[in-house]
Amino acid sequence: MAKSMYAYVREAWRNPDATEVKALLWERMQTWRREGAVVRLVRPTRIDRAHSLGYKAKQGVIVVRARIRRGGRRKSRYIRGRRTARMGMRRITAGKSIQRIAEERASKKYRNMEVLNSYWVGEDGRNKWYEIILVDGSHPSVMSDPQLAWVGQANQRGRAERGKTMAGRKGRGQRHKGTGTEKTRPSIRSNANKGK
Repeated sequence: MAKSMYAYVREAWRNPDATEVKALLWERMQTWRREGAVVRLVRPTRIDRAHSLGYKAKQGVIVVRARIRRGGRRKSRYIRGRRTARMGMRRITAGKSIQRIAEERASKKYRNMEVLNSYWVGEDGRNKWYEIILVDGSHPSVMSDPQLAWVGQANQRGRAERGKTMAGRKGRGQRHKGTGTEKTRPSIRSNANKGK
């Protein structure tokens, strides 16, 4: 059976360092570094990934690229008497992932739109870049599309800020059901306050 164009694109992006994608990214990142933090694009960089996450080339659907810093929590050094291991400085991760923060920033810039999903497109020593798919739920072409119309519902307002995207659900422990996930629903915080 013949492979589709999307299959070849997906294969190339699966391991960017081993394919010609590495040289392409090196070229592109030089431009990306000079751009703003959130930039609207004409078309997605990873067309296969965008389509698998719900992107459609139609009015009311846009893609933006967000640049965000890399690394864990940038905590300042504790100045009282402690040895380094006990200062609570290193190996401390934030409550939200970098991808989730990127989604929130894009959502804040495009207030009339909701974040559908996002995916990784590149990183260097200092930054990471994510492409975020945004949908205008009140646009007629979106409202008439049975696969996208749900984004316009009232319960989908502020999806990114409420952790309803895939990156948000992963951080909230909502990607699995059943044994071992008893304390993640309805949320970790509300579950902790149940007995109080």
